[in-house]
Amino acid sequence: MKILVIEDDADIASNIGQYFEAKGHELDFAYNGAHGLKLAIDERFDLIILDLMLPGKDGITVCREFREQSKHDTPVLMLTARDTVDDKISGFEAGTDDYLVKPFSLRELEVRVMALTRRGQNQSKSCVMRIDDLELNRDTMQVFRDSLPIKLKPKAFRILEYLMINPDRVVSRQELIDQVWPDDPPDGDPLRVHIHSLRAKIDKPFESELIHTIHGVGYRIGSEVR
Repeated sequence: MKILVIEDDADIASNIGQYFEAKGHELDFAYNGAHGLKLAIDERFDLIILDLMLPGKDGITVCREFREQSKHDTPVLMLTARDTVDDKISGFEAGTDDYLVKPFSLRELEVRVMALTRRGQNQSKSCVMRIDDLELNRDTMQVFRDSLPIKLKPKAFRILEYLMINPDRVVSRQELIDQVWPDDPPDGDPLRVHIHSLRAKIDKPFESELIHTIHGVGYRIGSEVR
């Protein structure tokens, strides 16, 4: 996942960066409102973490102008030391999707980030996804390759679904685990087992492989190994 952090407190930004980068996410940083707004508009991010009190443009202004100028419906999570109802209403009216009051735990921030990205994926993605001759229907939980039905267990289906949401992007092992087991990290290595099962059903009976291992990083779904 690619995250933009707009935060003028270097220590807070650094702590967020170290925590999420260790989970396999990619982060970019801006330390004032004007720079943050430019990055948010010019580039595509999966989520924006936005401080309320910023030099130059404050968070409310940045969020409002981002919603007015950007074509991207990127979730915005606002960080603030203010917790009054009026402050939160102002943020939501400007287009913020969630609030987190300082001081906060990085684990709570992570849970809120993952919830926002899942919500955005559910709202924005078509119920039917296709990569080459592979088709997945999110509503019926049916999978087909070359028009042949493939039966998958719920966890395997969720892994395949998330890979197909992110076609041709290398998805880290930790990101997959956070998506499939958000509240109850598993013991052992069930992800490897499910990937092996997916390959046996999705790839082995067919001429070309779609699920690729990027050693030391994670997995990618696509037609060709890069």
